[in-house]
Amino acid sequence: MAEKNNTKQRPGVSSFLRGTILTDERVTRQFTFIAFLAFLGLVLITNRYRSEKVIKEIEVLQDTINDLRSQSITNSSTLMNLSKPSEISQKVKKAGLGLQEQVKAPRKIVVKKMKEKK
Repeated sequence: MAEKNNTKQRPGVSSFLRGTILTDERVTRQFTFIAFLAFLGLVLITNRYRSEKVIKEIEVLQDTINDLRSQSITNSSTLMNLSKPSEISQKVKKAGLGLQEQVKAPRKIVVKKMKEKK
């Protein structure tokens, strides 16, 4: 008769499907390492999820900033247009305030200091 080898066989697909691979000594010795790898996998998945959430928030804020910037530029150009002297004079005439534009240029008034008496 042929002698039977007492060496352990490597776990195959059938032992994996039957679930007996979990009771194998080689697998149970490495359980802490497998648990550590599973923990690292969960940490990586969580980190990825949070980073994608932050990226989406950044994109929304960038869109908001761009909208506000364009609105600010529009408002400043409108204000510049409304503050032109010709626009102001037209609005004063329409309002009927009776104000007129100054024809002469303004002059600077210079006051000489008087010497104090001692």
